[in-house]
Amino acid sequence: MIENSMFEEEPDVLDLAKETPAYPLDPDDMVYEPRSSRLLVRGLGENDMDEEEEDYESSARLLGMSFMNRSSSLRPSASPYARQEQSSSCTMPSNRTLLLGVFVLVVVASVAMVIYFLPKCTLTKEGCHTVNTSMELIYPRATNGELFPWTSLRLPVYVQPVHYDLLIHPNLTTMTFQGTVSITIDVLNDTKNVILHSSGLQITNVTVQDKEVKKLEYQPWQQIALKFPEDLKKGQTYVLTMEYSANLSNSYSGFYNSSYVDKGGNKRVLAATQFEPLAARKAFPCFDEPALKATFLIKIKRETGYISLSNMPKNQTVELSDGLLQDEFEKSVRMSTYLVAFIVANFTQINQIASDTLVSVYAVPDKVDQLDYALGCAVKLLKFYNTLFGIKFPLKKLDLVAIPDFLAGAMENWGLITFRERTLLVGNHSSLMDKQVVASVIAHELAHQWFGNLVTMKWWNDLWLNEGFATYMEYTSVEKVFPELEIGNDFLSMRFKSLAEDSLNSSRPISTEVATPEQVEEMFDSVSYEKGASTLLMLSSTLTEEKFYKGVSEYLEKYRNMNTDNEDLWNSFPQEEYNVVDMMNTWTLQKGFPLVTVNRTGTCLQQALFCMFCFIFSDLWHIPLTYVNDSCSTSPNSTFKVPKNVKWMKFNFRNNGFYIVNYGEEGWRALIEAVKENHEVLTPEDRASLINNLFALSRLGKLSFKQVMNLLVYLEHENHTAPLTEALYQLDRIYRLLDKRQDLLASSMKVHHLLQFQIYLKLNSNQSWEQDLPLSKQELRSALLEVACRYGQKNCTDRAEHVFLQWVASNGTERIPGDLMKVVFSVGAQSNAGWEMLLQTYTHSIVDADRRKMLAALASSQDVRKVLWLLQESLQGSYVKTQELPLILHTVCRNFAGHLYAWDFVKENWGKITQKFPIGSFAIQDIIMSTTSYFSTERLLWEVCRQCLHNKSSKMRCVHEAMETIALNIQWMDSNLETLRKNL
Repeated sequence: MIENSMFEEEPDVLDLAKETPAYPLDPDDMVYEPRSSRLLVRGLGENDMDEEEEDYESSARLLGMSFMNRSSSLRPSASPYARQEQSSSCTMPSNRTLLLGVFVLVVVASVAMVIYFLPKCTLTKEGCHTVNTSMELIYPRATNGELFPWTSLRLPVYVQPVHYDLLIHPNLTTMTFQGTVSITIDVLNDTKNVILHSSGLQITNVTVQDKEVKKLEYQPWQQIALKFPEDLKKGQTYVLTMEYSANLSNSYSGFYNSSYVDKGGNKRVLAATQFEPLAARKAFPCFDEPALKATFLIKIKRETGYISLSNMPKNQTVELSDGLLQDEFEKSVRMSTYLVAFIVANFTQINQIASDTLVSVYAVPDKVDQLDYALGCAVKLLKFYNTLFGIKFPLKKLDLVAIPDFLAGAMENWGLITFRERTLLVGNHSSLMDKQVVASVIAHELAHQWFGNLVTMKWWNDLWLNEGFATYMEYTSVEKVFPELEIGNDFLSMRFKSLAEDSLNSSRPISTEVATPEQVEEMFDSVSYEKGASTLLMLSSTLTEEKFYKGVSEYLEKYRNMNTDNEDLWNSFPQEEYNVVDMMNTWTLQKGFPLVTVNRTGTCLQQALFCMFCFIFSDLWHIPLTYVNDSCSTSPNSTFKVPKNVKWMKFNFRNNGFYIVNYGEEGWRALIEAVKENHEVLTPEDRASLINNLFALSRLGKLSFKQVMNLLVYLEHENHTAPLTEALYQLDRIYRLLDKRQDLLASSMKVHHLLQFQIYLKLNSNQSWEQDLPLSKQELRSALLEVACRYGQKNCTDRAEHVFLQWVASNGTERIPGDLMKVVFSVGAQSNAGWEMLLQTYTHSIVDADRRKMLAALASSQDVRKVLWLLQESLQGSYVKTQELPLILHTVCRNFAGHLYAWDFVKENWGKITQKFPIGSFAIQDIIMSTTSYFSTERLLWEVCRQCLHNKSSKMRCVHEAMETIALNIQWMDSNLETLRKNL
C-alpha cells in the first residue's frame, strides 16, 4: 500500500499583501481542547483512571515542556505569540528537573502499560462478580459475560487455515451485505476452542462439519471463539461455516460504500474493499494475520447493471432465481487475508496482454479516456519486473482500478490493485509531474506483487520488507523505464525528509515490535517506507547493483509463497566481502542514524547518534562510507588517514548513505570555499546534501546559522534543481515559522529569499508560462513561482492573475501548464469571484489531478470563513470528499490566516475525525503533524501537551513527534533570532 501523502506535493498557500483576518486572533483568548498523548514515552494505556491522569499531568509539569535552554528576550514583545507568563506551578525547569521529570514519566507510563494490557476483568467490577478464581484473573469476559478462552491479541498457532469458500452479497440499496464463509482448517494440537477474527459482523449461524457450535465474542480484541464439546483432534481437517451480515462501512476500511456523480448529474453507488492492515475481519470472519495464508474461492452476488471484480479471473456467471447474478472466481493462490479484494460497481475498462497476463485498467465510464497512460505504464513495468526478478507474475490477470472514494494512494491486492483516481488517471493535458505521480504509484504497487504478495512479512513489525522494498523499486524502476520523468530529484528529497523525521527521539527502529491495532496502523509511516528504501539504496550502492539484485532474486525464489523476517532478507545477500547481516541489523534494529564527525588532524572519523532530543545512547552503526575530495577519488573504506595535501573532502557521495556528516569548522570552511570557487566540483546531489546537512546541524545546535548563510551565497551560480529546491524548502520553512509568530523578521526574510533567488525569478518571469520544459525544470519553475507569488512579488502575482483571468474568460477551457496550475489558482482564489469560480469548476471537473490543485488553492484563501466552510464540508463528505480533509488541513495550516482555526477545528471534531480515519493511520498522523508542526512558542507546546494528555483515545507515536517538532522549533528560533536580525 502506498499512503496518499507519500507522493503528494506539499501544497503551498498564498500570502499576498497581509490583510487582517476576518476573525482577528488573540491566541490567549482561544480555548484548546485537542487529543491526548503519551508525551515522550511510548505505550501509555487507554484506561479510565482519573488518578493516573493526574499522575500524567504532574509528570508533564515536571517535564515542563522545556527541552532546551532559551532566552525569552529574543522574542519581539509586540507579537501576540510572545510567551505569556505562567503561574508558578508551570515554570520551566532546569535540565536536572527535566531529566527527573522524564524518569517519573517513564515509570508512570510503564505502570500504565501493564494495566492497559491486562484483560478487562482485572480492571472492572462487571468482569469479576464471582469468586476470584485464577481462571477469571487470566481470561477476559466475552460479550455474554462468559470467560473468553484466549488472552492474547495474536491468534494461537495450533489452528491453521487452509482454504476459504466465501459467498458475499452487497445490497447497494440498503447499503448492507450478507455473507457465508466456509473455512477449512488444519488442527496442529488437540483443542476445544478455535480463535479467529471478526469485527462488526452479526454472525447468525456457526457450524462445524454441519454441527452447530457455540460462539463467544471479545470485541476489544476483535476476536471470536468457537467452543466445542469435544476436542478437535491433532492432524485432522475440519470445515467451519458461518453465516453473517453487516452494514457496508462508511469509512475507508473493510467492505465500504462509495459513490460519485456522473456527467448527467446522477448519483452512482458502488462497494469496494480495503483490508490492509486489519480490516478483512470486517468483511468476513477469518484468521486475519499475514502469516496465516490460505487459498480463496470467492463468489459474489450482484444486480444486473453492475460488474464484480476479485483477485482472480472470473470463472463463470450464474443467473439466480431471484433475478440476481452470481459471479464465481477461480481459486486463488495462497495469500494473506489483507490481500483479498472484491468490488461491485459499474466501471469501464481497457486492456492489453503483457507477458501472458491480461492487464486491465478500470474507472467510472465518464473517465475511460484517462486510462491509456496507466495501461502503458503497467504493461512496461510488469515486463520490467518479470525480467529483473527472474520470477514471472503468477496470475493470469492484473486489474488496476480507480476508486472514487479511496483514502490511501493505492493498495496492492493481488491481481486487483486499487487506486485513488489521482494516482491512476491521466488527462489529455496532464503535465509530466502528474504523469510522474501515476507512474511511480503503479511502480510501487506492481513491486508489491513480489514484495508483500509473493513473499510476505511474518508480522507487521517487519512491514518495511513490503513497503521499503516497494518504495525503493518505485524510484529505481521509474528511473530506468521512464527516464524522461527524472525521478531522481524526488528520491533525493525523500531521503532528506526521512532523515529529518528519523532524527527525533520519537522515531523507532525499522523493525520494531507491535501488538495493538493502533500500533500496527502506525507502522505505515516514513520509517517503513522512506527509511526502508534509503537503507536498501545504501546496501545496493555498497554491494553493487548486480550483486544486490542477485540477492533479491534468491530471496524471492527461496521464500516464494512464504513469510519472512528481517534476517531472511539479509542472509540472501553474498556475505563474502561484507557481513551483510551484521551490517544491516545495525540499521534496522535500532532507531535513528549516525552523525559522522570528520577530524582533519589525524585518524579522523567518529560516529554518534544524530538525535534532536534523546536521553539514551545508541549502539554504533556499520557505515559503508564513501567520499570525494579535490583529487576526485572515491573509496568505500571506513577508516581514513587524511593526507595533508588534500584541501577538502566530501563524505557520503551522492547522498547514497543514510547519515549526516559534520566536518568541523576547518572542514566546512574548506568545503564552502571550494563550492563558492567552482560549485561543479561536486555533483548536484552532493551540493544539495551539503545544504541539507548544514541546516540539520544548525537545528541540532552543532553549527551556527551564520555558516549556513555563508554556504548559500554560492546559489547565485547554481542552476540545478536539487540544490535550489532544497535551499528554497529550508529557507521557506524558517519564514513560515517567523510568519506564524508574527515576528517582524518575517518581512526581512521574504526580501532575503527573493534576493537569494532573484536570477531564477527573473528568468522564470521572462519565460512564457506556457513553455514546456523538462520535468526537473518544471519542478524548479513551480517551486520558485509559488514562493514568489506567496511573498507578494508583483511581477509574479500580476502574471499569475493575468493567466487566471484568461482561464476564467474561457470558462475553464484555456490550458494552463500543469506545473503552474497551483500557483495560478492560488492567486486567483484570493478574490471572492475567483474563489467562487474555482469552487464551481472543482465541482464539475472530472480530472482528479486538476481538482486537487483547485482544492489546495481554495484552502489557501485568506478568508477564514471560506476555509472553515471547506473544513466542515470535507468532514461531512457531501460537497468535498472526506478523503481530502488531510490535504485541506495541510494547506490551511501552512498559512497564517487559518492555522489556529484549523487547530481548533481538529480539537472540536476529534471524535468525528477518528470515526472517519482509524487511530494511528497515516491520515491521522498527517492531520496531527499538519496542525502543529509550525507552532513555535512554549505556550502552544504546553497547550498541545495538556490537551493531548486529557484525550484518552490517543497512544500514538506521532503525538510525540508533534511535540518534539514544536520544541525543536522553539529551540532553533531562540538560538538564531539574533543571528537572523544581524544578517537579514
